Amino acid sequence: MNPFERGVACHIGKEALELLQSVRIGIAGAGGLGSNCAANLVRSGFKQFVIVDFDIIEYSNLNRQFFFCAQAGKPKVEMLRQNLLAINPDLDISIHSRKIDTNNLNDFFSECQAVVEAFDKPECKKMIVERYMNSEKLLVAASGISGWGQSDRIKTRRIRQNFFIVGDMVSETSRECPAMSPAVNIAAAKQADVVLSYYLARVKSGLWQEAQPPESLRKKKER
Repeated sequence: MNPFERGVACHIGKEALELLQSVRIGIAGAGGLGSNCAANLVRSGFKQFVIVDFDIIEYSNLNRQFFFCAQAGKPKVEMLRQNLLAINPDLDISIHSRKIDTNNLNDFFSECQAVVEAFDKPECKKMIVERYMNSEKLLVAASGISGWGQSDRIKTRRIRQNFFIVGDMVSETSRECPAMSPAVNIAAAKQADVVLSYYLARVKSGLWQEAQPPESLRKKKER
């Protein structure tokens, strides 16, 4: 356990941290939602990630995404990995600078216990939701996060036992209603909070072993 992880354990306890570190999270998209959600998840103690996005960083992304000017023109997944490792240098991050489609979707996320949908395009969101909404994976999607003001409009809705949607379900990105940092970050934080709450609840309920804990926890449970 490195110094950062010991710091997190001060807040949630060693057992809870070990559970979170056993969960592999897939993040579909490394833009405003995906990059900020990933940063929140890392700061919460999660350690294993699969991040997929084929895009490069543009200066127009910097108003809301977890990147910096010196990283413009570089692949998002590579720079996001670099930025996340600056928070916790011992992360296990698998990155894929590829475009996701219905044929390769499971190639990326088949071993993930949770999937965060963080795409911009409605058709891509639909693809992720339709593939995983009836699976055993925790699925956290987003819809309606553009504009500014009235941030309380961004809600978390539980659709099924393991399927949540964050957003206002209405606002679409346009010239009159652009994606801005406050609303995007609120939505990304809410997505991360869903994942964190979902797994911490298993610690409190005694169901922590369902998330495939590390061997040290299994041995402890068997004693």
